[in-house]
Amino acid sequence: MLKVVHEENEPNQDGTESTGSLLDAIVREGAQQMLAAALQAEVAAYVEAHAEQLDEHGHRLVVRNGFHDPREVATAAGAVPVCQPRVNDKRTDETTGERKRFSSAILPAWSRKSPRVAEVLPLLYLHGLSTSDFRPALEQFLGSDAGLSATTITRLTAQWQDEARAFNKRALTDTDYVYVWVDGIHLKVRLEQDKVCLLVMIGVRADGTKELIALDDGHRESTESWADLLRSCKRRGMRAPVLAVGDGALGFWAAVREVFPDTGEQRCWFHKIANVLNCLPKSAQPGAKAALAEIWNAEDREHAEAAVKVFAADYGAKWPKAVAKITDDLDVLLAFYDYPAEHWIHLRTTNPIESTFATVRLRQRVTKGPGSRAAGVAMAFKLIESAQARWRAVNAPHLVALVRAGAVFDKGILIERPEDTSKKSADQQVA
Repeated sequence: MLKVVHEENEPNQDGTESTGSLLDAIVREGAQQMLAAALQAEVAAYVEAHAEQLDEHGHRLVVRNGFHDPREVATAAGAVPVCQPRVNDKRTDETTGERKRFSSAILPAWSRKSPRVAEVLPLLYLHGLSTSDFRPALEQFLGSDAGLSATTITRLTAQWQDEARAFNKRALTDTDYVYVWVDGIHLKVRLEQDKVCLLVMIGVRADGTKELIALDDGHRESTESWADLLRSCKRRGMRAPVLAVGDGALGFWAAVREVFPDTGEQRCWFHKIANVLNCLPKSAQPGAKAALAEIWNAEDREHAEAAVKVFAADYGAKWPKAVAKITDDLDVLLAFYDYPAEHWIHLRTTNPIESTFATVRLRQRVTKGPGSRAAGVAMAFKLIESAQARWRAVNAPHLVALVRAGAVFDKGILIERPEDTSKKSADQQVA
């Protein structure tokens, strides 16, 4: 374990003790253990996955091979020494003829920095939402809970709740969201009443960058909960998005038709595929999944519609409910084809939300005692706030402003700029 020097914390302006140095010390103390355990598990899984591949002498082609030279990984709390396990992979790539190499997804060879330490504490809080469960959760993830008192946790929780409330009251007049992704994220933690359902909205600004628009506590993704959130955004100056992307089961769609009736609708293919496969026996699912990919990966709407007919012909007789899930929603499943081809990969699914909350879902557990719903929302807000710093702009970001301006795209290619549309309208009025 690393030896940590517990520096004296500088007092805040209100006379309370700062938690920054304390948290840094905790992270430094546990980071080495946490990284070592994760890297060992990753290598073990890789070796085991190829255990049956043997050479002509019956020896394994993929084996452990000691450790790489030690290196330091920078964290916000300071440098942490890491001794990464090494893998001897004797297999050859059939395409290139080169030796295959193991590459760690946790800590790539080029990496010299860890994720932001700001993400650690809210993640742990979500793991053990009540104060009483927080300390063992911290010990499990970082190897130590030294010095993190209940008072400290309570103070931080209150601060984060204030930040979350302020975020959901900020003005939106100066920000234009052209595309939005929406989803309802359920946190499986036991609270005073029902589990928390987070209503999440992430948008693409006119410059192509992604940004969290809203994160609020809803009631089972109901239409009224979504309508309240959308009305709040509209009161604070939010314009109607050009296109919204989300799961068809959300109460969001009825709400957006009421609050922003001009917003287009795109159903998430990630959710739709899951819904279709649930209507099929396991034996039919691989083929159906491939047939569905022919639809949402088609080169244009015409080819997608042709792929739908093939899917209906192949599966409609035996499983009409599965086919109906596609044919009944076809217009809103293929809406993305009306936008730039560079944006299709972003508009077909709610992946920006799914990937952001994947870590939260993986590390949730049921807590022993009741926590605060507001605390749950606040912790998720801090997580997504940290993740937002790593979000990349959409492909061809310069086209987003053209979408807002009303440019026309055919098969994903720009065919009519906004000024052309305006000129045509003016000529028609003169005629």
